[in-house]
Amino acid sequence: MLITHQINAPRRQRGFSLVEVLIALVIMSVGMLGIAGLFVQSMQAGRTAMFRHHAVTLAGDVADRIRANPTAGGAYALGGVDSGCVAQGVDCSAPQMAANDIFLWSQQAGDQLPNGQVQITFDGAVTPPSYTIEVSWTEPGADLDYTIVIPVRGI
Repeated sequence: MLITHQINAPRRQRGFSLVEVLIALVIMSVGMLGIAGLFVQSMQAGRTAMFRHHAVTLAGDVADRIRANPTAGGAYALGGVDSGCVAQGVDCSAPQMAANDIFLWSQQAGDQLPNGQVQITFDGAVTPPSYTIEVSWTEPGADLDYTIVIPVRGI
């Protein structure tokens, strides 16, 4: 009887084992999820910054309109009406121009901001009289607003 002995010599490893590949895949997946989360966060921050820019621009626009029509007083705190002061060339009084300004401004806020609302409060008891301009809008999970107070001379 012939007996042969096999000697189990240690084998040389070639390539990667399946476990190593799975661990690398899990680590890369976690990293990619983190990158995706950062991307979503940056998109939300960019959208919020754009809306804030629109709100500041709208508030500055109405502040300039108020300064251009300082004799309107509390008429800016009332609702807006399309009185045709600009587009139709109608000769309007100061309160009519204020109502037209608020009408146009409210349309712009509705077009540029989600659920955009505008509100103006007139305080004639202080010297010089002042206006509080508030622009508000809705974003997912938050109601945001921008408020400025401007004094206006010449009333």
